[in-house]
Amino acid sequence: MAKKAKAKTSETTTPGIPEITASMMAGNPLMAKAWIEMMTESARFLSNRLQQDLETQKAMLACKTPAELVEVQSEFVRNAMADYSAEAQRMFRIMMGATEEAVDQAKTGTKRGYDDVPL
Repeated sequence: MAKKAKAKTSETTTPGIPEITASMMAGNPLMAKAWIEMMTESARFLSNRLQQDLETQKAMLACKTPAELVEVQSEFVRNAMADYSAEAQRMFRIMMGATEEAVDQAKTGTKRGYDDVPL
C-alpha cells in the first residue's frame, strides 16, 4: 500500500521584481535607481542578442556551402564578442554612476581643516 505524499504549502513566497524594487526604493532610492537602470539595460541587451541569434540561424539555414557556413559563424562570434564587451562597459558605467551619486550624497556640506581641530 503506497502512502500519499502531502502537498507542501509554503506560507512564505519568494518576492518578485516589483516587490524587490519597491523595498529598495523605500530603503535606498539611489540603489533602486541603479537596479532599474541595470534591469532595463539587461532587457534591452537580451532582446537585441536574441534577435541577432534568430537572424544568424536564418542565415545559417540559407548557406549552400560549408565555406558560407563558416563565414556566417565567424561573423556571429565576432559580433557577439563585440556586443558583450560593449554591454560590460555599459553596465560598468551604470554601476560607476550609481557609486559616484552615492558618494556625492554621503558627503557633508561642511569641511574641516586640520588647523581648526581643538587640542
